[in-house]
Amino acid sequence: MKYGNIRNIRKELLSDNWYTLNKVTFEYQREDGEWETQIREAYDRGNGAAILLYNIEKGTIILTKQFRMPTYLNGNKDGMMVEVCAGLLEKGNAEETIKMEVEEETGYKIDQVEKVFEAYMSPGSVTEILHFFIGRYEDAMKVGEGGGAEDETENIEVLELDFKAAISMVQSGEIKDAKTIMLLQYAQIHGIFDQ
Repeated sequence: MKYGNIRNIRKELLSDNWYTLNKVTFEYQREDGEWETQIREAYDRGNGAAILLYNIEKGTIILTKQFRMPTYLNGNKDGMMVEVCAGLLEKGNAEETIKMEVEEETGYKIDQVEKVFEAYMSPGSVTEILHFFIGRYEDAMKVGEGGGAEDETENIEVLELDFKAAISMVQSGEIKDAKTIMLLQYAQIHGIFDQ
């Protein structure tokens, strides 16, 4: 792109009920050099982290299952989603956040995680960057039941699944969560269970 510059950015707060929704008006310089006014909405819910917990010896992974209202509103009959453990960043620290989320959601206490990549999940409307991790777990690391933080009404079910079965669940449509699919494919491409 020869141009692609922006100028005269104006924000109008539309909602800060849960997180922040802004209407953004700006001028964008097109490829032909002309400036045009554009209007977009941007939802800022903060940044997040997600992790695929895996056990090479058992050939298993830990996923969660919980109700997600937006999916219910968009045709998911029971609103239930199978996902990797994830959460919004606390104080901007992705590694510490994901370790805390793992214990809250799954009941496993892990010490080591490896960041593998980061991505914008819905760049046309949401500001969030998601930090992706992988981490080994063992049965001895189980220190609680999991299920989510009591004050967050998450009602999370913890699932231990065979890795190959989880890959099949992507193909069958039982797993439709983007972050989960991305981490499962990362594990598959990098041969995590081939070691």
